[in-house]
Formats: sequence, structure tokens, C-alpha cells
Amino acid sequence: MSRIGRKPVDVPSGVTVSVSKDNVISVKGPKGELKETIDRDIKVEIKDNTVELVRPTDQIRHRAMHGLYRSLVSNMVKGVTEGFKKEMELVGVGYKAANQGNILDLSLGYSHNILFEIPKELKIATAQEKGKNPTITLESIDKQLLGQVCAKIRSLRKPEPYKGKGVKFVGEVLRRKAGKSAGK
Repeated sequence: MSRIGRKPVDVPSGVTVSVSKDNVISVKGPKGELKETIDRDIKVEIKDNTVELVRPTDQIRHRAMHGLYRSLVSNMVKGVTEGFKKEMELVGVGYKAANQGNILDLSLGYSHNILFEIPKELKIATAQEKGKNPTITLESIDKQLLGQVCAKIRSLRKPEPYKGKGVKFVGEVLRRKAGKSAGK
């Protein structure tokens, strides 16, 4: 992780990065503002349009934290400029998705529909075209929150290996199994 930590994070124009006394880094950009508390051992240096993170020693813990926080800061900068987007599809007969505001209504083959509340920081859109699987599109500036919500939705009905039914990411390749072979 130390090789990742050594790379400086480029700050594009229109984005401001600031560090408070209690090591909270805040990044403001055109899409919003994100804050992250950084470990007290890692020092943040802001030089003309770049952010560098410096570790005090070569201990394993410091090297791991160095790479981690560099990646988090990089994701924050990318989030406030471009944002992050994930698409999921529901594979299975009768599987449906609809949303009213930030409430996601999923029909995944259980006896009742699942109502899932999406955090207000995320934007959600559902689409159901004829002949195609229903899709859920989630957008956010916070990569960590977006991934966590997508993982929770996927865990409601994971894709099974025989027919591939379940909630999966668009473009995800599933490992399929052959099933039973014929008797005699």
C-alpha cells in the first residue's frame, strides 16, 4: 500500500481541500462536500493543486494507513467532481423494482414485497423495459456509502449459480454450475 500512498492526489480546478486541527479533511466541489477523519499519525500536506499524505515511520500499520487514506482522499476528490454510479439488474421471472422517492419496492419471489429505504445522499432510478431485466441505478458522491447500499440490496437475493436468478451488478460475470446429470 505504500506505493499507492506516495502518489499525490491531483485536485482539479473548482475543488477545495482543507484540513482542520483535529485531522478532519473536507473536500468541496461542484457536486457537494465530503468529510473524513484521518488517523492522527498520517500528516496531510496541501501544496498547489495536489494533496500529499506523509507517514511518520515504515511500520506495517503506518504503511497500511498511508495507502488507505490516500485512496479515500482520491475517492472524495473524484466523488465531488464526477460522482459514482452503479447499476444493478434483477434476473428472474416476476422480479420487479419500483421506487417512490427514496423508498425502493422490490419483488424478489418472496411472499411479500421488500421495502428498502435508500439514504438521502443517494439518487435512485428504476427502469423496467419490455424484454429486458428490471434495472436499479444508484448515484452518489460517496463511494463507500454507495457500495454499502448496493451490497445490502444484493444480499436480499444473491444470484444463484444454476440459473443465475437474483440481484446482480450489470456486467457482473457469475460462475455457473452444470446441475444434475440425467439418470440412465
